[in-house]
Amino acid sequence: MHLSTHNWMRAEPLEITLKRIKRLGFESIEISGEPKQYPPKECRPLLKQYGIRCWGAVTLTLGERNLAAKDPRQRAATVGYMKSVVDMVEELSGEEITIVPATVGKVVPDGTPEEEWAWVVAGLQEVYAHAERAGVRMALEPLNRFETYFLNRADQALALAQAVGPKCGVCLDAFHMCIEERDMFAAIRLAAPRLNDVHVAENNRLAPGMGAIDWKRFVATLKECNYKGALTMEAVAPIDRTPVSPWTNQVEKNPVDISPEQLKFIQDHGSSLLSEEFYTMLYETASKTLLPLIR
Repeated sequence: MHLSTHNWMRAEPLEITLKRIKRLGFESIEISGEPKQYPPKECRPLLKQYGIRCWGAVTLTLGERNLAAKDPRQRAATVGYMKSVVDMVEELSGEEITIVPATVGKVVPDGTPEEEWAWVVAGLQEVYAHAERAGVRMALEPLNRFETYFLNRADQALALAQAVGPKCGVCLDAFHMCIEERDMFAAIRLAAPRLNDVHVAENNRLAPGMGAIDWKRFVATLKECNYKGALTMEAVAPIDRTPVSPWTNQVEKNPVDISPEQLKFIQDHGSSLLSEEFYTMLYETASKTLLPLIR
């Protein structure tokens, strides 16, 4: 196992992210699934410069991106988008693509359970065939019920992966598991044969070490299951605007160049623009908590 991270949680140049995580013992990055924002020709030299490898990417299934959509043209466009993320991962010599099948934040279905399952399976099978040709593993990620109605638990993700293809995998996220799983450790064991990726954040979605999860047991369970992939940091800090906030430096006070869509995505996850100082503290805490356990 090794430490990795997403980079969508704070609007900053990729080089700043890489410089920070290299200092703190991270080995790889799971780049946001926006190929136009992170063209491989620009990212590859930076990854080489800082000695950080691309673990993979995560689809940002936002807006009209939705494999469970009733409109076949919308589903086809989503398949095309996901294939482009596969291509980005391949060009960066990455290993996996984590896929959220339905739109994040959409909690009202477009069709019957049977219709949506068939639509999603068909779309994922097309992406799966493309990923197999590219040598990129797929991992289907369940989210909590407040972010999607479609895929919430490990057993659901496992069933979907089995329907898609023999090598289609699963990604588990500790934060979402705290909400949806009766026993997160049993869920890890259940998904183990197809576990291709693991995302880490606390029950309160702060960095590992700032909440209630037993990380020693969490990592031990992964080792028991022979998981050898990344623990990908995905802390999304809730903003404390009250007088009792322990973080006076939490929110970024200077203007930040960020697209309205990316800002909305961060805000939709219950956060805001974070200061560099506070964001770095999250990574320092994650490193101190997890590195001794995985070595």
